[in-house]
Amino acid sequence: MFVDGELIIRLAAVLGALGTLGAFFYRSFCWVERQNQQEAEIENIKKEQCIICYGLLATLDGLEQLGANGNVSDAYQRLEKHLNQTAHD
Repeated sequence: MFVDGELIIRLAAVLGALGTLGAFFYRSFCWVERQNQQEAEIENIKKEQCIICYGLLATLDGLEQLGANGNVSDAYQRLEKHLNQTAHD
């Protein structure tokens, strides 16, 4: 087998194409993994916000039981309405 310039150019083109495909697939894989991590983080944040909302609702309920009116009653009703709406979505 004789190695000439044309063969070297063809090999370089094939290696370049394979390298480009490999880089594309690697970047696609990294993007999918990053999306999966973000989805897991979002789920954790949603759980944490749910706990915070229930704690806030309990605090407002306690204030209402102690006789606080006005903004406490309004905030309690709005938060309760919001939690009920999000539970049904």
